[in-house]
Amino acid sequence: MGRGAEDRRHKRRRAERRGHVSEYLAALYLLFKGYRILKFRYRTRLGEIDIVARKKTLILFVEVKARAREADAIDAVGYDAQRRIRAASDIWLSRRRDAHLLSCRYDIIAVLPWRLPRHFPDAF
Repeated sequence: MGRGAEDRRHKRRRAERRGHVSEYLAALYLLFKGYRILKFRYRTRLGEIDIVARKKTLILFVEVKARAREADAIDAVGYDAQRRIRAASDIWLSRRRDAHLLSCRYDIIAVLPWRLPRHFPDAF
């Protein structure tokens, strides 16, 4: 195996670690805002949701992005990512007996260096 492959693997692992830390920071932020975390990294064959959170009858499907600027975080959640998140949320909701009582929202949380996370409710 060449040096280039090792470098790519190392960068990938670092990016995954940074993503996981960002998701935990976003979850803590939501907890402080009064939400309950229901699922972390909910994966389906159609897509993945970083965080599923709840406050009363409101369910948040949250995409977390760690970027240097807020605009970059928002731009990183393109149409394809939104489609996958919505598909995964449909599966999550289909497994809930109380789904008909819940309101859903799709949010983005931007985790920025040396700042509190920035929450963008109803982002898509």
